[in-house]
Amino acid sequence: MTRPSLQTFRQIIVTMCFVLVSASHLRGQEQNGLLTVKKIYSQPGLSGRLYKGLQWAPDGKMVTFFEAKGKGKDAETELWGLEIASGQRRLLVSAEKLETVLPAGKAPQTQATGLGRHPASHYVWAPNGEQLLFVGPNSLSWFDLKTQAARTLLQGKESIADVKISPDGKLVSFVRDHNLFLVSVADGKERAVTHGGTEAVRQGELDWVYPEELDLKTAYWWSPDSTRIAFLEMDESKVTKYPLVDFASFEGEAEEERYPIAGASNPVVHVYVASVNGGKSALMDTGAEVNQYIPRVEWLPDSKRVAIERLNRPQTQLELLVANAETGKSSVVLTEKDAYWINVSDDLYFLKDGKRFLWSSERSGYRHLYLYGLDGKEAAQLTKGNWEVTALEGVDEAKGIVYFNATEKTPIERHLYRVGLDGAGFAQITKQDGVHTVQLSPEASAFVDTYSNAMTPAQQWVNKVDGGTPIVLNENKVAQLAEYKLSPLEFMTVKTHDGMDLNAWIIKPANFDAAKKYPVLVYTYGGPHAQVVMNQWGGPTFLWHEMMAQKGFVIFAVDNRGSAGRGHLFEEPIHFRFGAQEMSDQRDGVAWLKGQPWVDAKRIGIWGWSYGGHMTLHAMFEDTEDFKAGFAGGPVTDWHYYDTIYTERYLGLLPQNQESYQESSPIEKAGQLRGKLLIAHGTEDDNVHFANTLALVDKLIEKGKDVGVLPFPGRGHGVSDAPARIFLMNRVTQFFVENLGAQQ
Repeated sequence: MTRPSLQTFRQIIVTMCFVLVSASHLRGQEQNGLLTVKKIYSQPGLSGRLYKGLQWAPDGKMVTFFEAKGKGKDAETELWGLEIASGQRRLLVSAEKLETVLPAGKAPQTQATGLGRHPASHYVWAPNGEQLLFVGPNSLSWFDLKTQAARTLLQGKESIADVKISPDGKLVSFVRDHNLFLVSVADGKERAVTHGGTEAVRQGELDWVYPEELDLKTAYWWSPDSTRIAFLEMDESKVTKYPLVDFASFEGEAEEERYPIAGASNPVVHVYVASVNGGKSALMDTGAEVNQYIPRVEWLPDSKRVAIERLNRPQTQLELLVANAETGKSSVVLTEKDAYWINVSDDLYFLKDGKRFLWSSERSGYRHLYLYGLDGKEAAQLTKGNWEVTALEGVDEAKGIVYFNATEKTPIERHLYRVGLDGAGFAQITKQDGVHTVQLSPEASAFVDTYSNAMTPAQQWVNKVDGGTPIVLNENKVAQLAEYKLSPLEFMTVKTHDGMDLNAWIIKPANFDAAKKYPVLVYTYGGPHAQVVMNQWGGPTFLWHEMMAQKGFVIFAVDNRGSAGRGHLFEEPIHFRFGAQEMSDQRDGVAWLKGQPWVDAKRIGIWGWSYGGHMTLHAMFEDTEDFKAGFAGGPVTDWHYYDTIYTERYLGLLPQNQESYQESSPIEKAGQLRGKLLIAHGTEDDNVHFANTLALVDKLIEKGKDVGVLPFPGRGHGVSDAPARIFLMNRVTQFFVENLGAQQ
């Protein structure tokens, strides 16, 4: 399908139904004990505040973090350290010193996804643990912790990104102007590693789609001995350009983004190895240049070989290659195949003996850890069961212990576990019910645990892996929450018509009376690699749901097949068809609701964002008997508009799978709309482009259907700035109150 032209954009936007919100709906007058949109989405928020810049010192004896003292304009930021042995805190860098090494000029604010999803750290530890490198938008400052003296390594006008220190601590690398550079720590002399990089051909710099859909965080890697750098060359010269139009500007200026749409050209990616001493870079042999991805690159411990993961374009075959860093000659060590698709992970880990490596696979239907030899032969399966490993956290090679995060206890939680390299000694380490996000220390003796549950905002603790008394890093108590008397979030399961138990939760209004009839608001995401039903603090979205419960709504969510947390087998039913299995499961959730005597079956609404917005459209167009009103935020309306890696992974390649794309796109059934529909979308959304909403509006105009549209000028996919979010959620609140009613 051809994309709407810029002229078409302007024609459609003129005909769009803009929804105006009166000032009385935006003021959000606060009442004692009642949540308001303004309170939920303004600062300071009701989720408290976590420490930022959390890092382990290289020797694992201290955790460092930024701490803000004071409030508002008077707030000052300091860098602190928590010593693990004593539990004592000490000031590392004062606010006054930080102001000199972190310039006041900030990087441009962005709501973009992709690279914007992995913001750079403001500081990097030197390998010897005696200095810090502070990173500004276009500057580098070397800071000695003992003398408290700073010196400038780099200062310029052009922005820099992806800053790293070589393993020996002698060089600092960074990306600038689409090329890779080095600066010497000793004398500040700068030199280029790559030459000729452009916006179309990036050297050591990521594009948009790789970080967004393969979660690749960098495009270059230091060898362990600091003599070489492996890097990606990403040739985007044939990748589609999409205009991000500034509709708020009189001139209608557009910034072009290279965005590979399904069925079109991808970036052509090569792997090179460069010597830090100069000379010609060596091209690694990765086979065919097109119709494949290079999702991961890793050095072997000997610094002579590079591991490269190669994924075919249908994403059904993943190969692990090992290449000679000098000659580029490579061989296939391991091959994974899947009849549906392969999910890429960060679980590749080479042991220091240079003979073995850890690998994770979903071949059993659940991701588990395996030990392999470099000959490609499996030595041991370390984990097994009807649950999944969600992350490899680290390895204590001296003790032969592997640490990982997993769903073994329950799919709605995440916990830290351990197992021996021989598969023995399996044990759960974290105990509190909830979700534990872990940062393991370099020597794997302790970990920072960022923990929360459904009713408790996230906290930060430091724990020893072998037990002992936890150290409070940031208890993050939000005393104000008690004022609002939040209704409990109740976990449950719902059985589908074909016998599958689905995880769900429900929030009931305060003073719930089973003799009354309540309207229901269903919340959904429903797509791959995400969960709605988790025993984890849900932040502003959860608090908005609590606010709607205070207004008399029952709030309900169910994780349908296709969503994350329950293994690859649970995902597979969505293959080649978005919206069918997901909506079947959601209908079963609604059937359960309708079976409750306290649910008003004629007043059920649904909402979601991104894939959840896509699901909302399916619901409103295809399930008109169940849903009276729906709100879709940033929705995909036609999968021809979405990117290659995500879309082709699930719906297959074009043109041979054209039918899958047609059946999976809710726009095809827009003419069946009967209920009330509200859509919000950022006009400069770099992920789900505004073209999706414009195309749907055009179809609804054609079919004579009414729809409310809230375009957000200049905003990205999340519409994340506070003023816009407050405006949006006030309108969404009003929309559901008006169309579903509520019993106060």
